[in-house]
Amino acid sequence: MRVTGAGTARVPGSVLADTVLERLTVTYAAAADPERAVPMRAYMKDIAPFLGLTTPVRRALSRTVLEGTPRPDETDCTAIALRCWELPEREYQYFAVDYLRRHVRHCTSGFLPVARHLVSTVPWWDTVDALASHVVGGLVAADPKLVADMDEWIVDEDMWVARTALLHQLRYKERTDTERLFAYCLRQSGHPDFFIRKAIGWCLREYAKTDPEAVRGFLAQEKGRFAPLSVREALKNIGA
Repeated sequence: MRVTGAGTARVPGSVLADTVLERLTVTYAAAADPERAVPMRAYMKDIAPFLGLTTPVRRALSRTVLEGTPRPDETDCTAIALRCWELPEREYQYFAVDYLRRHVRHCTSGFLPVARHLVSTVPWWDTVDALASHVVGGLVAADPKLVADMDEWIVDEDMWVARTALLHQLRYKERTDTERLFAYCLRQSGHPDFFIRKAIGWCLREYAKTDPEAVRGFLAQEKGRFAPLSVREALKNIGA
């Protein structure tokens, strides 16, 4: 366990993380664009300061940072992610998310508490959604015992943790546990926040690409329990 207590993270030692973070902070800072950073921060509702790196520029710089580095293990992934989360500028957290998306297959179920820490620390959709669908979803797919954790997350008081549970099957397609997906949507159907209502519609819309009749049937039966936003999103590509 590398995350203990409520929001307390212990960063493990990692030579690879030392190398990556040294390169990363130098490379990103040298390319910072303070003028561009202002509207980027405003667009993200002032959740964090920005360096002003566009996504194409940032990913090109990331390739330079990672050139020649070895494949990480779970300890390396933990250290890199947590250390990026300690830095103020949002682009460092984007780097960590991209890194975890690429290397989550090297992590075990023991990484889930770390993922939860990332989801619930400086949370906003820009990091939470990728962590949900690519990192948490990957961990659960690799170890079905983690489904029990998702059953706890869906009723969590932290809205972003609950959103993660809703979205973790987003890329599962035919492997989707339909009964659980629908149950999660119903469990949060009365939630007042936009981000939960949007997530309900999004996960249903995505599953509708695999089984549109199942989604239509579910909404026909339960439509009155969902906010109009959720229903519109769910039916966007398949109609009523």
